[in-house]
Amino acid sequence: MTIHPTSIIDKKAKISENSIIGPYTVIGPNVEIGSGVEIHSHVNIEGNTKIGEGTKIFPFASIGTQPQDLKFKGEKNSLIIGNNNTIREYVTINPGTTKGGTVTKIGNNCLFMISSHVAHDCQIGNNVVIANNVPLGGHVTIEDSVVIGGNSAVQQFTRIGRLAMVGGMTGVLKDIIPFGLSFGNRNYLKGINLIGLRRNNYKNKTIMELDVAYKKIFFSKNLHENVNKINGEFKNNELVKEVTEFILKDKKRPICSPLEN
Repeated sequence: MTIHPTSIIDKKAKISENSIIGPYTVIGPNVEIGSGVEIHSHVNIEGNTKIGEGTKIFPFASIGTQPQDLKFKGEKNSLIIGNNNTIREYVTINPGTTKGGTVTKIGNNCLFMISSHVAHDCQIGNNVVIANNVPLGGHVTIEDSVVIGGNSAVQQFTRIGRLAMVGGMTGVLKDIIPFGLSFGNRNYLKGINLIGLRRNNYKNKTIMELDVAYKKIFFSKNLHENVNKINGEFKNNELVKEVTEFILKDKKRPICSPLEN
């Protein structure tokens, strides 16, 4: 364990023996730091926060501070960060609230670029990339392998499906289907993330079937009716199934659609 003498670490904190903690870092009593974690200078970590092994946290990040939610009244909550994440300068991550299950959770191998923000009760999967200056509102769900471009903003309660991509400076107000490409001042759907699917070794036939299904699903504004119409037509296509299940899972949430719809 390498701990700089200027750091302030509560005696009750659980710090792995092979972690590195830089100068002027402050760590609270209920924090758990996993094996191989590297924390740079001037980092603040507090609350009931658990950080998985191999994670790197850069200067001036603030992790585990109270939620920015007026309904929060000091109830017990927590923040769980998985393994091998990179949390860059000025990133802020808040724990959960009672209304959201009390837990904010981040998976493994994620990158949070400078000045990004993860609000209370967010649920973030694995291999997610959040670019510079991107705030996530409370209760946001982001599935695996999502990329969000710089200076975008994600409204509270929004869902973003697996392998979706969000272009820079996009205001995300509507849910984005898995494998969707979303852009715009207020987000609209621009197609399927074909390159991402090929890089993840999906067969070309499977991808092309998804593209056909996509056109049928978004043929009109009646998405749920369109989904029902293709019921069974692509029953052997795992990608189409994932998209339709995403749409039907929460019928109250607005789904991001192409501009012509």
